[in-house]
Amino acid sequence: MDVLTDILTNPVVAFIIVIGILILVHELGHLITAKAVDIEVPRFSIGFGPKLFGFKRGETEYVVSALPLGGYVKMAGMEELEMVEGESDSPRAQGQMPSPRHFDAKSLPARMLVISAGVIMNFLFAVIVFGMVGGIWGVPIDPPAVLGGVTEENLSEGTQSLLEVPRGTRIVSIGGDPVDDWGDVQRVVSMMRPGQNVIEFEGAAPVTVDVAGTDSARFQFFTALEPLLHGRARLQQVVADGPASRAGLQAGDFVVEADGRPVGSWQEFVAAVEARPGEPFDLVVERDGQRITMNVVPDTHELPGGHTYGRIGVQGSAADGASERERLGVIDAAGYGFERTWDVMVMTLDVLGGMFTGRHSARNLGGPIAIGQISGQVAEAGLESFLNFLALFSVNLAVLNLLPIPVLDGGQLVFLLYEGIRGKPPSMQARMRLTQIGFFIILLIMAFAIGNDLLRVFGI
Repeated sequence: MDVLTDILTNPVVAFIIVIGILILVHELGHLITAKAVDIEVPRFSIGFGPKLFGFKRGETEYVVSALPLGGYVKMAGMEELEMVEGESDSPRAQGQMPSPRHFDAKSLPARMLVISAGVIMNFLFAVIVFGMVGGIWGVPIDPPAVLGGVTEENLSEGTQSLLEVPRGTRIVSIGGDPVDDWGDVQRVVSMMRPGQNVIEFEGAAPVTVDVAGTDSARFQFFTALEPLLHGRARLQQVVADGPASRAGLQAGDFVVEADGRPVGSWQEFVAAVEARPGEPFDLVVERDGQRITMNVVPDTHELPGGHTYGRIGVQGSAADGASERERLGVIDAAGYGFERTWDVMVMTLDVLGGMFTGRHSARNLGGPIAIGQISGQVAEAGLESFLNFLALFSVNLAVLNLLPIPVLDGGQLVFLLYEGIRGKPPSMQARMRLTQIGFFIILLIMAFAIGNDLLRVFGI
């Protein structure tokens, strides 16, 4: 795992590996079904543009091309792909009759299956990977929707009323949507409507928060909410070169005491650190069954109102081993895989729809740089996080490929549906023209996404 982490922390390498795996999965779906219905496949390519290297087995040449922004399975009779390769060997172009093994010679259901197979493979890949994660590492057991505290620095203007809610208060609903556990809280906040939303509590007065209608604002608001976690405070991640790292703290340490006082929960530990900005104090941690005392000096942070608080650069939770997770059997893991894939698909569709309606900002669209950076971050967090990201991204690619844009699978399915309704396909000239327009649209979307990446890199 250390070798994988070292490789994937490079954003360029991380992007190529992640996108390469998912393109391979997608294009294998097209290849396998095309050969299953006896369609001739001259070329299978990972990437576009000039061939870097490859080999030939049977009638098919398997190649890796220069631009790792997609891939294709070239099927005989699909003239639309000639624009990708810049050459034409189609029978129509050469005045020949089409072969029975050409794409257009197959039945409409067979062609629709071949075109849909890439998306289906991406969905199945996500189901399998999510299921593997549930079977190997187990699934987190969401704590009840009880507010353990509020991270004040993550509260934007219009949300500070949450500071008035007592610790240990159960959240009943957010914006009218009922919540039972912390998973519900995350789901509802991620789809929170912009503007004022009422949060209702059990045994406490409701509060009204005003959250901007961007994904980043909703995410920041969610990170301000802390669940009430029972059990010992366990460090999950220690930031390099932070106060905790300099003091010798390590991921996996259990915090036992802070400044001579017992620590019974993660919230108690956070409160102890926040109360000592710039002041040294002793922490007692348990590591491998032994207690170790360390002196820590929290960094000082200041809120706009002048209030200061301490931070030592750690992330953690309340944990006592297996109580946080439930390892699933084969059947339950498969069900979990399907459930997680469905949830991600719904979330992706919600975000895409929100971009068209203005409910979500198009600035959230990420390109190769963002993918590479996220890949490196999740790889550093561990193999489980990396696999979860692969599965999530696989679902995203499947949904995006179903958009009705010619050159994408969704656009090809629109052509086939047109043929099924009219009884004849669109003319070759129309298909070629629409495919060229679709290719141009994809280039524009990619340029916009890369522009977003650059704006984020330079903090604009």
